[in-house]
Amino acid sequence: MNIISRYFYGLITFIFLVNCAKEEAVPVDINFEFEVFNNDFSVPVEVIIFNNTRGADSYEWTFEAGSPAISSQRNPGVIIFNTKGTHKISLKATNEDGSEAFLEKVLNIDDPVAIKFTVTPEIDTFSPIKAQIENLTTGATSYQWTFQDGVPATSTSEQPPVIVFSTPGEHKITLEATNGRETETFEQRIEVAPFLEADFEYEVNFDDDDFQAPVTVTIKNNSISATSYEWEFTNATPLNSDEAEPNVTFNTAGTQELKLTASNGKETKSITKTIEIVTDTNLRVLKNVNLGVNAAHTGNSIGSFYDLDTRSVFYANELTPENSSSIDFVYFGLNENFTRNVFVSPDNLENTTFPNLVNASKTKIINSLENCMCGVSLSVNEFDTMTTDALLSAISITETPEGSLVFTNAITPRIIVFETADGRKGALKIKQFVANGKDSFINVDIKVQKIAR
Repeated sequence: MNIISRYFYGLITFIFLVNCAKEEAVPVDINFEFEVFNNDFSVPVEVIIFNNTRGADSYEWTFEAGSPAISSQRNPGVIIFNTKGTHKISLKATNEDGSEAFLEKVLNIDDPVAIKFTVTPEIDTFSPIKAQIENLTTGATSYQWTFQDGVPATSTSEQPPVIVFSTPGEHKITLEATNGRETETFEQRIEVAPFLEADFEYEVNFDDDDFQAPVTVTIKNNSISATSYEWEFTNATPLNSDEAEPNVTFNTAGTQELKLTASNGKETKSITKTIEIVTDTNLRVLKNVNLGVNAAHTGNSIGSFYDLDTRSVFYANELTPENSSSIDFVYFGLNENFTRNVFVSPDNLENTTFPNLVNASKTKIINSLENCMCGVSLSVNEFDTMTTDALLSAISITETPEGSLVFTNAITPRIIVFETADGRKGALKIKQFVANGKDSFINVDIKVQKIAR
């Protein structure tokens, strides 16, 4: 074979080999997918890449706004996106044969839905409430409001109108906000105060519970949902008041009125009550007071020491230097047979079994009107029909040895007269001598002047 022949043979062989090499080159079949964790497209978004490319040896990943931003790994793992918007994920894949391919996909990322709103009642929480709603939600594109018992009951506005709540009680305000892929719910409550109610009750002071003028009463205001009060009283001091719970004194006998007008700025309501005041007799009437014999007293069954001001019966062991001075008289009954009975002044207990009192007061007492020779008389009938202090005012009480004599239960009822240290004159009627062993006692009614004359 000559040189020319060999040249052409070699050229043909080279062309053949080149063509064979081109036919055997591997192409790159590029493909990938991605998945968003929990299907949460609100920042931060975590994305995992699934590389399905075939025929490639090397990879160039680009993650726009991602972390990391690039990768050369076949499977780059989890990519984090912290910025809202449309971001490109691209892959360039090549192999040793020089084949290459390029693929780009788009990831849309949202701002997170951060849901919040405030509720502010206009003026106050008394019915009806006008509630201002301020929507502070971010990242949402649509809104669904529900207002329990409100007017309107629903709204789809980003900033809803003023909502009116009229029914007393607690009401839910609910917002459901979404950006199309993520939905959040938030709830608040608003309390509507009860409807206005004007109401009160009054209590007569202890010293005035016989309703004789003047009578002072203490008021308890039971109004509901009120903020201001106007009081009107007839024949009283004061005649008017704007206090919540004033004290008032009625000075005149008759049917007197207490009127309350209560308001809360939205409603006003009134209520009127009456009190019956009677003419002052200057006479205090105390009924059915029990005083124990010595055994009952010392056994703390029924006491023997009496305080007219508090209308209380005391045992000796209940008396202190502070309250001993308030005792007005002491009953000493020797035993259950009532063979020896006497009322004594608190400062004169020597002839009893009672201990002496500290700071004891002096009370003049006539135990035996029938024997006193003191010019004082008061019959049972006069006691029973006494409606004013006129009879007592006319009595001049002088103690005598005869008037201080002890008595038995032979005469029933029995009248005892006295004059307290502060000048009040009075009388008591022993109605019963009740024999009950060591718990025996006498039962008495007392009529006494209210103040010294």
